[in-house]
Amino acid sequence: MDVATRGRDATFGLVSGPTAGPFWWQRRWGVLLFLVLAAVPLLWPTVPPLGDLPGHMGRYRAELEIASSAGLRRFYSFQWHVMGNLGVDLLVVPLSKIFGLEPAVKLIVIAIPVMTVGGFLWVSREVHGRIPATTIFALPLAYNYPFQFGFANFTLSMAFAFLAFGLWLRLARLQRYGLRAAIFVPLSLPIWIAHAYGWAALCVMAGIAEIVREHDRGDGWLRAVLRAAPHGLSLAPPLLAMVIWRSGNVGGETGDWFDWPQKLKYLAMALRDQWMVFDLASLMVLLALLWVAARDRRLAFARDLGFAALALLLIYLLLPRVIFGSSYADMRLIPYVFALALLAIRPTALADGRLLARLAIAATAFLLVRAAANTVSLWIYGRSYDRELAAVDHVPPGARLVTFVGRQCGVIWWVTRLEHLSGLALERKRAFSNDQWDMAGGQPLAVAYPVGGAYVRDPSQVVVANGCRQPRFRTIGQSLRGFPRQAFDYVWLIRPPAYSAADAQGLQPVWQSGTSVLYRVADRAQPSARP
Repeated sequence: MDVATRGRDATFGLVSGPTAGPFWWQRRWGVLLFLVLAAVPLLWPTVPPLGDLPGHMGRYRAELEIASSAGLRRFYSFQWHVMGNLGVDLLVVPLSKIFGLEPAVKLIVIAIPVMTVGGFLWVSREVHGRIPATTIFALPLAYNYPFQFGFANFTLSMAFAFLAFGLWLRLARLQRYGLRAAIFVPLSLPIWIAHAYGWAALCVMAGIAEIVREHDRGDGWLRAVLRAAPHGLSLAPPLLAMVIWRSGNVGGETGDWFDWPQKLKYLAMALRDQWMVFDLASLMVLLALLWVAARDRRLAFARDLGFAALALLLIYLLLPRVIFGSSYADMRLIPYVFALALLAIRPTALADGRLLARLAIAATAFLLVRAAANTVSLWIYGRSYDRELAAVDHVPPGARLVTFVGRQCGVIWWVTRLEHLSGLALERKRAFSNDQWDMAGGQPLAVAYPVGGAYVRDPSQVVVANGCRQPRFRTIGQSLRGFPRQAFDYVWLIRPPAYSAADAQGLQPVWQSGTSVLYRVADRAQPSARP
């Protein structure tokens, strides 16, 4: 029995037996409601308060204006080249001309969870025939931890991947294989350009779906793999682009393999946002549903999505934490492993109306509670952005600015998301920002300000308390005493740890809010070194 036939069991997602019509979430207005709800949490913040995003926005400003700005060329160089990490970077070029840069970024960022939800729903519809109520449990994963972290290009590419997977399944159901190949040969390349992970995930999902489809036609598994392989060739064009990309000047380490305690922690972070107990309780709801589906004969897993989830889980276990200098390479996959597993769940013919009604009520409640929490969380983070960004109004255009952002010692669930806020000084005032990533081959922007010494790139902007032992970061005292006074005109401290007056010797306050301070460098003499 093939995927399409298997998915047309009339009990799928219904609450009143095989003769009932579709329930509300299976109707077009229900799907539209889900898409609108996905946009709501990001409507209020002026700047989407997603960890790395302000730093990316600084890069977007540089890419738009560096050719015409001698001031920006004092600090940075920018060179476009083919790479699998350019999704938002490319989209802001035309959209910023229409809306301006910050509104364009906000529109793109809002579109990411909306498209992700749309992709989840489309895949579920194609696999099951109708959208089961259990699919609703997967929708909050659009606001996953990688998205909250600010991995904009990655999450954009994953949204594209699920939408493309829905199209792949639909054309297979219609047996339009020639048309599918004609579409996906060119379509695979922009998905890869958005971010290589999205293309790779699409290859895994589409490949497994083809193998299952061939197997359901009566082939053994080995023959099914061989028959499915030619269909995958339509997704192969990015392989050439990848060879070109990775054969050039590609810097950055690859390492931190098989850190099992850390990988276990990442599994718990799929829905990480602001409140640990709430986020972990939400994850437990999803795990409980998967456990019940695995044991209750009234529920089953669609094999194509279930096997795809297992494949991504295996890839997660095999990947290192750092690839070509890009951190959290493995962590990014976890929410999508959960999403695929949840999307695979479907009622069987044994499911009665009472079970389906309970699933629908529980899923809707889960979605609404998570959406409300995301909305409140992003509103809180957005207000903190607005308070801290008042300092940028006092930064002169083109200023040589060094920023130090406080980070708590140790690992905590809640984080400020302020570590790349100085990127908005670059974006708004074309000032230097020492938060930018500088990875050869990893992105088109490079820092070109050698007089700043060790205080010109990420993570020099992050500081910890004096006495805190975190080898990757300097202490606040080390940073205030060590940054080259001749190279910078302003120092922006964002919620710093406690520091002594002697550490701030020669710095004149210009603006202050709480513990955050914007200083002007009044004395160029380097402070005396202290232990």
